[in-house]
Amino acid sequence: MSPDTSTMLQEWVGRTREVEDIVTPRLLASFGAMLGPHAAQTDQVAPGLHWCLTPDIADARELGQDGHPAKGGFLPPVPLPRRMWAGSDLRVMAPIRGGDAIHRRSTLTAIEEKQGRTGPLVFVTVRHDIANDAGPVIEEDQTIVYRAADAVATPPAPPTSPPPAASHERMVDVDPVLLFRYSALTFNGHRIHYDAPYAMAVEHYPGLVIHGPLQATLLLNFATAIVGQSPRRFSFRGVHPATGPQSLVLSATARDKDGMALEVRSADGQTTVKATAQW
Repeated sequence: MSPDTSTMLQEWVGRTREVEDIVTPRLLASFGAMLGPHAAQTDQVAPGLHWCLTPDIADARELGQDGHPAKGGFLPPVPLPRRMWAGSDLRVMAPIRGGDAIHRRSTLTAIEEKQGRTGPLVFVTVRHDIANDAGPVIEEDQTIVYRAADAVATPPAPPTSPPPAASHERMVDVDPVLLFRYSALTFNGHRIHYDAPYAMAVEHYPGLVIHGPLQATLLLNFATAIVGQSPRRFSFRGVHPATGPQSLVLSATARDKDGMALEVRSADGQTTVKATAQW
């Protein structure tokens, strides 16, 4: 990008947006039905629900070709059209419960340009401070990555050996209905998750893309089910796109006294998401 464009983008750093929502019975029931047997059974809301709260809502006239809200509002007008959620780092201070009134303050904290294997990249970091009436519940640093229109992810080399044995594994069948339900719960209009012709012809994926935060939600609930309580810190990053329908493998291995390493693998053995959890 030109120096003028880079300078203009930096002017977005520091912008904020505040949104409110309520944890309704309908949302709780829908989230539990979407996760099905993969929802952790605890006395708290299943982890990952906060990604279904305070979504970005834009009028249909304000959407880009990809189904996302057009850039240039809260998010900067990055001149690269393909947008993906690259990862997040969560700190959990208190549980979210049914009936909570939720307030989220989002702050754009950094914009960084890089050169990747597929071309130019722009990473945008957004800090989300989420609270209920009693005080803060979650702090999250979310990373969004932008790529060029013709960027095609390089297929990783096939695994040369089976992955190391994990302490715990679970298989999750992912079909278009699950992807649609998660898109609906998060009000995510990105067409790569439900419009196969668009995903394949325009964004050059081999099929419908399985949401990164959906995979992270599955890992969060898997870790919670293993330990019996939700982690107080959780970080994930996308390693390689996962497309469906297919069966994903969740794996978890204790890393130290209070930590766990987690990952999602596709049916061909490729790692798609890596994560860590701490209690």
